Amino acid sequence: MVRLRRLRRTAAIRNLFAMDKPSRDKFIWPVFLVPGNGRKEEIASMPGQYRWSVDRLVEEFPKGVDSVLLFGQMEGEKDEIGSAAADSGGVVQRAIPALKKAFPELLVFTDVCLCAYTSHGHCGPHDADGDIDNDAACEMLTRVAVSHARAGADGVAPSAMMDGQIAAIRDALDEEGFKKTLLIAYSTKFASTMYGPFRDAENSAPSKGDRQGYQASYRDADTAIRESLIDESEGADALMVKPALWYLDLISEVRARTLLPVMAYNVSGEYSMVHAAAKAGYCDLYAAARESLYAIFRAGATQVISYWTPFYDQIFGE
Repeated sequence: MVRLRRLRRTAAIRNLFAMDKPSRDKFIWPVFLVPGNGRKEEIASMPGQYRWSVDRLVEEFPKGVDSVLLFGQMEGEKDEIGSAAADSGGVVQRAIPALKKAFPELLVFTDVCLCAYTSHGHCGPHDADGDIDNDAACEMLTRVAVSHARAGADGVAPSAMMDGQIAAIRDALDEEGFKKTLLIAYSTKFASTMYGPFRDAENSAPSKGDRQGYQASYRDADTAIRESLIDESEGADALMVKPALWYLDLISEVRARTLLPVMAYNVSGEYSMVHAAAKAGYCDLYAAARESLYAIFRAGATQVISYWTPFYDQIFGE
């Protein structure tokens, strides 16, 4: 008689036949940066996460984190095009060399977008009709990406979901001599309700309207997959599905259609929901985190961008 319980009888047997535990070097920690010094500000909607000034981040950088994805913001008056995002003295541009000097082996990736820097909170400037000007946004995004590469970033990750942004940025990086800089595409990024805590942390919510006109629709999976395939053809070094947990099927679909790495972004809403459920007594915090992260890797993700990254030891028992 077939008895599958034989494969589950003891912990040692279960471990023998289990999928490999994801190693810590497959995790990337998203980090929120703010100008100034001596700042470590708790993010109420994201327990255990903070807004960091560069000096405090270097001082308190968590052990065991091998890779970061930096998100910057500014204080003061913003403009229509988000020009401050490309400022060589911006918080991201200052953080890159500071982190590389303090932690030479650390991989430093940067988010390339404009929403935290534009006066209206959208990912590009408006055209004469009031829509987001795709080509003007791409031009601005290339300036931001080059400024990050010039500061020493190992890779840049444009998240604006503008058509042609990957080709434009790859060309600009190559022309400026940054042919070794990785280009990570937020290729299948959905217009999701799961970004709320992030927008609170980053102060990047649109002041009017939404981003459904340029982020992927969760009701149109075919076009969402095409986004990744087009980004691959334009020169992306890695693709990404965002969010992760609500789009495990799309992670699998993209993984099946490419030989590029497929990253998954375990976004703020997914992270904060687990915290809320644990706080209410519905589950154990780290057990739920562990189960959810296994699900993302099982779906086919090769790397995961996750706020759980600094808590690897608590989650995976090391």
